[in-house]
Amino acid sequence: MAVLSHALTVERVSKHYGPVRAVDDVSLRIGRGAFVTLLGPSGSGKTTILMAIAGFVAPTSGRILLDDVPITPLPPEKRNFGMVFQGYALFPHMTVAENVMFPLRVRKVARAEAERRVTEALALVQLAHLADRLPKQLSGGQQQRVALARALVFEPSLLLLDEPLSALDKKLRAELQVELKDLHRRVGLTFIYVTHDQEEALSMSDRIAILRDGRLVQEGAPGVLYERPATRFVADFLGKSNFLKGRVEAVRGDGFAYAAGPARFVQHGAPDGLAAGAPVLVALRPEKIDVLAAPPPDAALNTVAGTIAAWSYFGSAFSLLVDTPVGRLQATVPAWRCPIEPAEGRSVHLAWSAEASVRVLAD
Repeated sequence: MAVLSHALTVERVSKHYGPVRAVDDVSLRIGRGAFVTLLGPSGSGKTTILMAIAGFVAPTSGRILLDDVPITPLPPEKRNFGMVFQGYALFPHMTVAENVMFPLRVRKVARAEAERRVTEALALVQLAHLADRLPKQLSGGQQQRVALARALVFEPSLLLLDEPLSALDKKLRAELQVELKDLHRRVGLTFIYVTHDQEEALSMSDRIAILRDGRLVQEGAPGVLYERPATRFVADFLGKSNFLKGRVEAVRGDGFAYAAGPARFVQHGAPDGLAAGAPVLVALRPEKIDVLAAPPPDAALNTVAGTIAAWSYFGSAFSLLVDTPVGRLQATVPAWRCPIEPAEGRSVHLAWSAEASVRVLAD
């Protein structure tokens, strides 16, 4: 299948519905062949942006460019973008092959060429053996593969995916996430993906754009966003975080010391703009906390004593909620090497390195 990757630019795009700003001055550059996910809670504007890219929603202001050529005035059918939706949108009376061929019929592609492309597209999603089946004879995962083949068969400039896996069960979603990422690698097309599922975004994307209330709050590679969230919202939405609210006691070249309630901690990282006495907010991932039966011998670690308030077992890990002098903290410990037997009311010590946490901005 012949594919030419394209770059897309969203330039200061806004969409207003009366007083409601569904999208508010969003700019985004999507490189050729990238897999970019628009991630955010319901009402964050991610689907509105996707629909504006597709041409189904006209921006109130701003421009959308494909390879630096403005396409904002173009109707959807002139943009040559493939789309995959949550609900598959397959024609129930058509076979798998007929569904995949439909966009080629609309484009009046010669029959021999159309049949060749359909064969290639079905092979790409591993459904060639089901070409004569009707949609009702397929599983949900197979129907979504048909929708993918139909979106790819006419060799689109971009592939837009609006929560395509959200109707599937957890196990099947995980399997199709792997397949979809592999499909992106093999095809080389630019993918723009919408989801509210953080794990899905982290596992599949080259880059993630996190949206909140119509605005872009942070964009970058998954690892960067997870390890270095800029704000409390990003740290809390992309995974789980504990938050330590304190006041700076001393600024050092490699970080700062701060007080949170009666406890004293050290944070490594650039102390830009901080001075003694300034308020500070630190985010700490649950999996970066060690749970110990006794205080650690390493004096360089941040430590706080506490009592287990509640715990859960997830097979691979224990999740503990621990009441401490700095508030209730969550810690996640691999079950196979948990050094204590979890029990409500048990005294424990929590410890983490100065590099484990990150300073974030309050929202």
